[in-house]
Amino acid sequence: MAVAQVASSRAGQVVLYITLIVALLALTSLCFTAAWAGWRRAGTAAAAGFTLGLLAEWAGTRTGFPFGGYRYTGLLHPSAATVPLVVPLAWAAMGLPSYRVGCGIGRGRAGRVLAGAVALTAWDLFLDPQMLQAGAWHWDHPGPYHGVPLTNFAGWLLVSVLLMVLFEAALGPKRRRRDRGLLATYTVLGVMETVGFAAVFPDGRAVAVAGAVGMAVPAALAWAGTRRVRPHA
Repeated sequence: MAVAQVASSRAGQVVLYITLIVALLALTSLCFTAAWAGWRRAGTAAAAGFTLGLLAEWAGTRTGFPFGGYRYTGLLHPSAATVPLVVPLAWAAMGLPSYRVGCGIGRGRAGRVLAGAVALTAWDLFLDPQMLQAGAWHWDHPGPYHGVPLTNFAGWLLVSVLLMVLFEAALGPKRRRRDRGLLATYTVLGVMETVGFAAVFPDGRAVAVAGAVGMAVPAALAWAGTRRVRPHA
């Protein structure tokens, strides 16, 4: 996955590499989740994440809720109901590592859900500017964060909360979550995105700083949590 990200910065096949990176991220997340929760639970969680992501994007492109008005340009394909399938796959793929981050931070079910949702939303500090620059979608009313409206992040937080609730139900809330693979996946993505924006994307240093801070804080707290054993409600 990391090699594909590096290669994408030097190649012109944007769609191919976006799809490849997300597919490898999804496979990585699924395998690490299955390592501690079993394949049935991991598959159920991934399918639930994909379905919720597809429904959220379908609603967003038609009604403007919950992200704000936007449209896909046709750059990403294949699509279902005008939503590129790689997009809901990304929700599931990054949602699982974010859930693991939330498990390392939050106390109790509500704490895990909220922390995981914030961790996933932080990823969009990188994702949306990158995809806008690639021409994957456009906003009806561009906003103050490098063209991204603030309603987008509110929508991300809302959908992320729902996603974490689904993961909490699918993965078994009473299991101990000390697996470091998903946590490493989240951390690697944060590092790669930071380096990419700082060194590759034109005028990307401001995004690199914002995204690095947004993802580093929950990641650091979750890594700190791996050093102590806590029961989960």
